[in-house]
Amino acid sequence: MNAEVISIGDELTSGARLDTNSQWISQRLVELGVAVRFHTTVADDLQTNVDVFRTAFDRADVVIANGGLGPTADDLTREAVARAAATQLVRDDQALADIRAKFERRGQPMPQRNEVQALRPAGGRVVPNPHGTAPGIDLEIPRAGRGPCRLFALPGVPSELKAMWHASVGAAIADLRPTALVIRQHRIQCFGAGESQIEAMLPGLIERGRPPVVGITASQSTITLRISTAGADHRQCAQALQPTIDTIHRCLGNLVFGEGDDELQHAVARLLVRAGASLATAEWGTGGLIAHWLTESTVASPDCYRGGWVVGSATALPTALVPGTLPTTLRGDDIRPVMEALAVNCRDQMGADYGLATGPLPPCPATEGAASSFYVALATATGVQLLAQGGGNDPTTTRVRCAKQALNVVRLTLLDRRA
Repeated sequence: MNAEVISIGDELTSGARLDTNSQWISQRLVELGVAVRFHTTVADDLQTNVDVFRTAFDRADVVIANGGLGPTADDLTREAVARAAATQLVRDDQALADIRAKFERRGQPMPQRNEVQALRPAGGRVVPNPHGTAPGIDLEIPRAGRGPCRLFALPGVPSELKAMWHASVGAAIADLRPTALVIRQHRIQCFGAGESQIEAMLPGLIERGRPPVVGITASQSTITLRISTAGADHRQCAQALQPTIDTIHRCLGNLVFGEGDDELQHAVARLLVRAGASLATAEWGTGGLIAHWLTESTVASPDCYRGGWVVGSATALPTALVPGTLPTTLRGDDIRPVMEALAVNCRDQMGADYGLATGPLPPCPATEGAASSFYVALATATGVQLLAQGGGNDPTTTRVRCAKQALNVVRLTLLDRRA
C-alpha cells in the first residue's frame, strides 16, 4: 500500500512557511507500514488543486491532504476534493452543530462564513476535530479495475492535525493494510569523511534492491545512513537490520558517532559524563555555536560543560586568554601560538579538564573571494593538539563545519582515552 501527502497553501509554495506537516505525516505513515511515494505542495488555486487530487487518487492508495479547510475564500480543499472525485458538496448537520457549539463555549456567535466548514463531499465522512472548528474529510474514491483510493483531508494547523491523527485517522489507515506489515528504519550518524568516501567504505551496502535498503545523505558535513526494512513485527525487523548495522560499525569505526537523532554534541556530552570530565571553550569566529549546542544538550550534566568565551575578532580576544600584544595581521605561524594559548588558558581559567579553541574565521584580515580556513586547538593535562583545515567560500557553512570539527576532535580524544 502506497501513499501521497499533499500540502496546500500559498504560504508553502511561496516559501513563506516551512512545510513540517508533510514530514510528520510521512513519519507516521512509515510507522504503519505504508510506503510514501509522493509529496505534493500546491498553491491556493482551485483548478490546480483539482488536478493534483485527480492525479493523487489515480496513483496512490492513501492520500493525506493538509490545509485549505478554513472558512475563508482561499480555503479550497473541500470543493477541489468534490470536483476531483466527481461528487457534490453536502452539508453535514452534526458537523455544523459541533462548530456552532464550539463558538458558544467561547461566548461568541458563529460567523455565517464558518458554515462552509460543515460541508463535505457526498459519500464521505467527517473527521472530528477536537481542538478547532475545521473538521476533516474521510472519503473513499472508487477506481475501475482495482481497489479504491482513501482520502483523509486534515487542517493545516499542526496541533489540530496531530490530534485528529491520533484520535482516528492513524487507526483508520492501519485497518486498510492488507497485512499487518511493520516498517522499521534505523539511522546511523557519521562525521569525518565525505559522502562518497563513506559509500566507498561500504561496498555493496548502498546498492539498489539490496535488503535491507541503505540510503545515504549529507547535511552540514554530517553523513546519515538510513537502514530500512519491513517485517511482520518489530522483532523481525530488528533481526533483519542488525547484520547491516554491525557491518556499518565494523567498516566505519570511529567515523560513527551516534544513532537516531544524535548530533556531535550529544556524543561529546555522553563521553564527558562517562569520563567524569569537563570542557571549556574559546570560540573565535564560530559565533558561540559550540557553547549553544552543549548548553542545549539534554545529555550533558551541568558540570561537564564549564562555559567559555565567544569573540568575533582578534582585537576582542581577552588578555586573560592571550597575554601580550597581538600582531596587527595574523597569518600562518602567528596564529598557531594564539590558538594554543586560547585552548590552554580557557582550560585553566575555567578549571576544566579540556580546553577547546576555534578560529579564526574568516581569513584575518578578510580577502574578498578568499576561502575561509580555521584552526581547532584542544588543550589537555598533557599538552595541546592543533588542527588546521581549509573551509569554504560560504561563511555560514564554514562556521558550522568548524564547530563540528572542533567537537569531533574532543570526541576522538575522549575515545582514545577510553581505549
